[in-house]
Amino acid sequence: MTTKVLAIDDSRTIRNLLRLSLETAGFEFHSACDGVEGVARFAEVNPDVVITDINMPNMDGYGVIETLRNRDRTSVPIIVLTTESSDDLKARARNAGATGWIVKPFDDASLVSVLRRLTGHAA
Repeated sequence: MTTKVLAIDDSRTIRNLLRLSLETAGFEFHSACDGVEGVARFAEVNPDVVITDINMPNMDGYGVIETLRNRDRTSVPIIVLTTESSDDLKARARNAGATGWIVKPFDDASLVSVLRRLTGHAA
């Protein structure tokens, strides 16, 4: 069974980089361009893991995390992928329910390794 990843980021470039990295590694990739679309896509896709940016229009990453954590599937891992690196922002994301935090630019191998560990997706 293929692991489904939903990536929510307002940067088309980041979404394309994630698609390339994750599809190459054998993940099923889905994306959204902002938090509102991401929450809607979550219901459609039923992903095994979510990757979200923090700074996005319409609904930021904190709103995404809080909204998804208030739904039935509270155990889905949510990884924050952002340029932000402040300890205060990391704590806010953790408190909202984020599983982990990766700073952009990201290393493909590290990201894939984290997703495999969180989802049990074999190499």
